[in-house]
Amino acid sequence: MLWGTGKAIEASSTDDYCISCHVHPQADKSWKKSVHYATRSGTQIHCIDCHLPPKGEGYLGQKIKTGLHDVWAHWFKDSADYNWEAKSKLENAVHHTFDVSCNNCHQNLFPLQLSKKGSDAHLYYNSQIEKGVDINCINCHLNAGHYDPNYTHEANTGFGSVSSDPSEIYQAPAEVSEFENFIETIPGSAVSFEMKAIAGGSFKIGSPETELFRGEDEGPVKSIAVSDFFMAEIEASWDEYMAFYAQTGKAGRDREDAGSIETNDDIDAIVGATPPYGQPDQGWGRGQRPAISISYHAAETYCRWLSKTTGKNYRLPTEAEWEYAARGGSEGPYFFDVNPKKVVKKGLFSSKPDTTIINTYAVYKENSSLKTQEPDFTQANPFGLKNMLGNVAEFCKDWYADDAYSLLSTGMLDPSGPKNGQEHVIRGGTYRSSADDLRCANRDYTRSVQWLKTDPQIPKSEWWYSDCFFVGFRVVCEFDQNTGNTSQ
Repeated sequence: MLWGTGKAIEASSTDDYCISCHVHPQADKSWKKSVHYATRSGTQIHCIDCHLPPKGEGYLGQKIKTGLHDVWAHWFKDSADYNWEAKSKLENAVHHTFDVSCNNCHQNLFPLQLSKKGSDAHLYYNSQIEKGVDINCINCHLNAGHYDPNYTHEANTGFGSVSSDPSEIYQAPAEVSEFENFIETIPGSAVSFEMKAIAGGSFKIGSPETELFRGEDEGPVKSIAVSDFFMAEIEASWDEYMAFYAQTGKAGRDREDAGSIETNDDIDAIVGATPPYGQPDQGWGRGQRPAISISYHAAETYCRWLSKTTGKNYRLPTEAEWEYAARGGSEGPYFFDVNPKKVVKKGLFSSKPDTTIINTYAVYKENSSLKTQEPDFTQANPFGLKNMLGNVAEFCKDWYADDAYSLLSTGMLDPSGPKNGQEHVIRGGTYRSSADDLRCANRDYTRSVQWLKTDPQIPKSEWWYSDCFFVGFRVVCEFDQNTGNTSQ
């Protein structure tokens, strides 16, 4: 019997057996193109070498667990329904690889041929492991087992380069004389975006205790007010951010700025982002997709640059402005009429969520294919703003505090949050969120250290996050003397 069990384990551990269940052909093809297939030593790495721990390190238990899951998926799931691209991303891959397996083969992390940067990165890895930080080999070496042509594990000095000159370069920003929607034009670029005029008013910030899936930091509910302001129709896009990167970053300063406006000393004094490490857009594409992987510092600097470039006062929204705009005049969990209980699936045996309405207005886990989408993927809210509740979460100007609303007084105008703090507020759901996190009152905050956990650079970048691809930002513009409000 033991002999037969051993044979069964051996037979079910071959590459062909794995591929017979995992029928996505790109996994096999990408494995055969990877450095783990055609190794310099001639040793060929097999599926179980990475996706199971070594024998004596929990091998049998993990094999049984994985096998039961695979058998269930084989008989009760349709392989066509799997999003294999999303499954190969880091956040999923970390659950199916084991550092103990990596270290079983790579016992010397400091071989003679290792570069100084590689040595620094491995020293950092060891220090984090000693501290008990949850960090994995594939955080940096995701491309080792399955080749991805878009993957970059180095300083991406070519990021943001322009392949051809645009046909039209804006020479001046938009002139705004009244409180109405306008199209902003970024001088020295071919980029424009729409700003919506959001008439101020009173509203109730937060959620009542009876709201399903409510967080403790969403109360107490307070009636407050905001003044008139402009807000971008869409989240700041890659097109918009790359205009900033080209004009202020090192990559931009090294190129001739043909067709740009006359140099402005104030604008030129703003130092932009350094080249990123890796591929910030995750290979999903840029254009009108929201700019991701950028830090809070980068978003604030962009707003400062945009203000100098256009002569207007651009900034990140306050938390109060953000929620007021997201609600679009509504008071419920969402700006559309949906019961959270009907659109949230909790647990294996819960009913299938009703996505008919919510899919129309938000990019989230159920419809995103687990990546960002372009603005036209969804419809706008009553204020004409797209993806306020989904696609990517958005930075707010405020410091985060779980009791921030208790500090508000009824009727307060334009509150701006606590005077100090450690992290900043982020609002809105993301492409990987379930529907309960799309509620207008849902709050979250930045994780500055955690989102730079696997940045191998010393010092770490202040411009780019290495571990956060689901947060972006949306700009607001103040209605003041620079934008038609002559009463100020």
